[in-house]
Amino acid sequence: MKQNSATSSRRPLERVTPAEPAATPQGPQPRNIQRAEAVPARGFAIMVDGCMKTNYDDEAAAKKAATDLMSRFPKLHVQIFDAAPKTRSKV
Repeated sequence: MKQNSATSSRRPLERVTPAEPAATPQGPQPRNIQRAEAVPARGFAIMVDGCMKTNYDDEAAAKKAATDLMSRFPKLHVQIFDAAPKTRSKV
């Protein structure tokens, strides 16, 4: 069999080292995450199936959002949490 000249003069593969990762600034990064299980210190929050979801400044906005949610998803257990007395009320 005749060999192709390109296959007979193969070079071994070169090893490639991975690039260094990009440098990150030192120190803790600021986080702006609102935890779902955190109880709000002021205002009102919607609780869905026992988990805090959305915070509102006034009760009327929280009730409107809760009733809209209940009309879209009637099987959910929706409550409004009042942060001042730390009480819950059903919608």
